[in-house]
Amino acid sequence: MKNTVQTSPAPRIIRLSEVVTRVGLCRASIYNLIKAGDFPTQIQLGLNSVGWIENEVQAWIDSRIQASRGQQHAVAA
Repeated sequence: MKNTVQTSPAPRIIRLSEVVTRVGLCRASIYNLIKAGDFPTQIQLGLNSVGWIENEVQAWIDSRIQASRGQQHAVAA
């Protein structure tokens, strides 16, 4: 029997265009949320390029879904 070690996949970095597509907000709204501390901050990739860690963006999306559904259930109850 072989002992296998499972490792987590390496974090994936996504660029602004994909962030915009995933969250459905415009560029300005995303940067306003970052400034307010309500969205994951970007990481510097190079001199003139930034990206976001995919898992952090997905966690933000999941939290928005949870907040929305939690609010809907409270109103309906």
